[in-house]
Amino acid sequence: MSEKNVEIVALVGSLRKDSINRALAQVAVDNAPSGAAVRIVEGLGELPFYSEDDDPSITPGATLPAGVEALREAVVAADAVLLVTPEYNGTIPAVLKNAIDWLSRPYGSGALSNKPVGVIGAALGRYAGTWSREDTRKSVRIAGGRVVEDVEVGIQTSALGENGVGDADVVAQVVVAVGLLVDETSVVAA
Repeated sequence: MSEKNVEIVALVGSLRKDSINRALAQVAVDNAPSGAAVRIVEGLGELPFYSEDDDPSITPGATLPAGVEALREAVVAADAVLLVTPEYNGTIPAVLKNAIDWLSRPYGSGALSNKPVGVIGAALGRYAGTWSREDTRKSVRIAGGRVVEDVEVGIQTSALGENGVGDADVVAQVVVAVGLLVDETSVVAA
């Protein structure tokens, strides 16, 4: 009997193509453990801001905007979600918060419902984006996701060496984080 491959989708809160957080997500893709795959979901920047007027679970006859259905399908099909977030003005970037808002609907049965979610990130400040990661976890919990608290990677970008997020210590932290998410996919929430 073969084991099921664990599928993890990564949502990146930075839209900049050369962002450190995108590179951090790529570290997760490139170093996924055997039996697991991590895939970065693109297109978060094209999603319109969440509006109940565009949400068929609230407004009869409404049609989901382009990209929202694909995002929801990607998250529903995944076994776990890895959110990779910078910190903008002390909190979560709007693009990531908007994605979480779309994924939280329909309320109680959205794409994030009972899904294991890990939050990692990199930020310039001396606290390495702690506030953003905390706010992201709070939003995910309210959206119905099952936050994996042991997934805790905060990279202070100003302290990165010449290898950037390719530094062996950073890679090791990401490998542990993804491994914890993989382990959590076999846990049944109470």
